[in-house]
Amino acid sequence: MSAEIETDTAAVHEDAESVETAEVDTDTEVESDEADAPAEGDRVSRLEQEGDIAADYLEELLDIADLDGDLDIDVEADRAAVSIVGADLSQLVGQDGKVLEALQELTRLAVYRETGERSRLMLDISGYRADKRSRLTQLGAETAAAVAGSGEPVSLEPMSPFERKIVHDAVAAAGLRSESAGVEPRRYVVVLPADA
Repeated sequence: MSAEIETDTAAVHEDAESVETAEVDTDTEVESDEADAPAEGDRVSRLEQEGDIAADYLEELLDIADLDGDLDIDVEADRAAVSIVGADLSQLVGQDGKVLEALQELTRLAVYRETGERSRLMLDISGYRADKRSRLTQLGAETAAAVAGSGEPVSLEPMSPFERKIVHDAVAAAGLRSESAGVEPRRYVVVLPADA
């Protein structure tokens, strides 16, 4: 089963690359017109609907793959979030989260098919993303402390937009500034001293 999922991942990833993923990176500013913004209740209701559609899709996928797992649906940071927890689902995460990324794109496409709107839905499996968020937050805080002490900028390893966002947030929380540099897929975070 794991081999089938990983084999299909390459084809899925190619299809998913043709659809914009709408990941938000902190080096991109988005301006919004409050008059055009949907009411808070409408927005939450739309995100809950995305979560329900995603959960139905993922539940069917788990049934087809004959895997056990419980689905948790939530709204976090202005996006729907679905988590699959339960039995060992490491084959759905894959090496470095590659299968998870492909499943997230497939799930976003399923939501798009139903709603006609692009989704920023986040999928987590067996706490993989939560653990990664914790480690990246710690990396951002530790790097900010090192930069504050030395006064010299530090460049980190290349990361995905999701990973860079977490590091940017951790650096900002530490009172320093950071920016992204390089070109995808080798884009990375540079942590700058306060006086830079």
